[in-house]
Amino acid sequence: MRVLFYILQKEFLQIFRNKAMLPIIFVLPIVQMVILTFAADFELDHITYTYVDSDLSATSKRLLAKFEDSPYFQLSRTSDDFKDGMEALDQNEATLMLRIPQGFSHDLQKEKKAMIMLDVNSIDGQAATLSFSYATGIISMYNKEIIMEWNGLAREVSLPVETRVRYWFNEEMEYKNLMVPGILALLITMVGMFLSAMNIVREKEIGTIEQINVTPISKTHFLIGKMFPFWIIALFELGFGLTIGRLIFEIPLNGSIPLLFAYSAIYMLVVLGIGLWISSFTDTQQQAMFMAWFFIVIFILMSGLFTPIENMPQWAQALTYINPVAYYIKVVRAILLKGSNFYDLQFDFLVITIFAAVMMGLALLSYRKRG
Repeated sequence: MRVLFYILQKEFLQIFRNKAMLPIIFVLPIVQMVILTFAADFELDHITYTYVDSDLSATSKRLLAKFEDSPYFQLSRTSDDFKDGMEALDQNEATLMLRIPQGFSHDLQKEKKAMIMLDVNSIDGQAATLSFSYATGIISMYNKEIIMEWNGLAREVSLPVETRVRYWFNEEMEYKNLMVPGILALLITMVGMFLSAMNIVREKEIGTIEQINVTPISKTHFLIGKMFPFWIIALFELGFGLTIGRLIFEIPLNGSIPLLFAYSAIYMLVVLGIGLWISSFTDTQQQAMFMAWFFIVIFILMSGLFTPIENMPQWAQALTYINPVAYYIKVVRAILLKGSNFYDLQFDFLVITIFAAVMMGLALLSYRKRG
């Protein structure tokens, strides 16, 4: 224990003397969390649109008024014809074009059925889906009003079948409540993996690794000394990030914070193990950064942070079973938003414990102490 104490003392001194490492540990994660939370917002509040009203009737103007009153739609310009409307889409002046054909009011009154057309810029598939969904929602409400008028009912009278929606765990549908926990998990992962991967490699570059190799320090003591400071720093950043998320973004803390830290403590063994394993076969910090970034990009894209895992192909969903970041993001969101307890997450605890044992064992075996 005395040997381990001196190793840890040396590592903490080395970390806090490294002026380039301190901003990475304490400043960049917080700045990135604040910026990414506002930037990674897939909600659409201002959908620009244009319309071509070839009917010019009171019925068509009533429908257009629904779009004008919606807080989600913002009229960019009116168009005289289809060509003019397509030009607005081509020049990104509008995301959606509403076309009301001539005879719309006549068909609605005589045939009890009429058609309108929606042209959506679908370069951004997610934005196009949301734009179409919001537009069809407005048209659906317009349809209900017309049906009630046909049946001689007042507009205030509800339809026979009424749908009442209750949103669980995120009642206000705040996107930041979903993103802040995920981004916090991402930043902790990046800091832990990058710094642990660069740490041993830095010893190689400055030549001190050879001096360590000829000492009687065991591999276990050496790796614990390299890992433990970043383990402590990562848990500190988790607490600091939760505080920032609560104060700035008002994210809910519905579950047990000690349970979250317990899972995070095991998860960080996985991340640090990967970083130490990377450092065992790289010779420069640039190589270590590249390899760490390679793994992190794959882990992030297949973690469910930005796109639901259920929407991925079957082969990609199968790969997420060996992605520790996917488990961690799931657990963080479950604890903070749903208030899940240990019984709900016992399978995830078992899986991450196995991952931790495998990665720490691999890091220990891959490090060759010579001398």
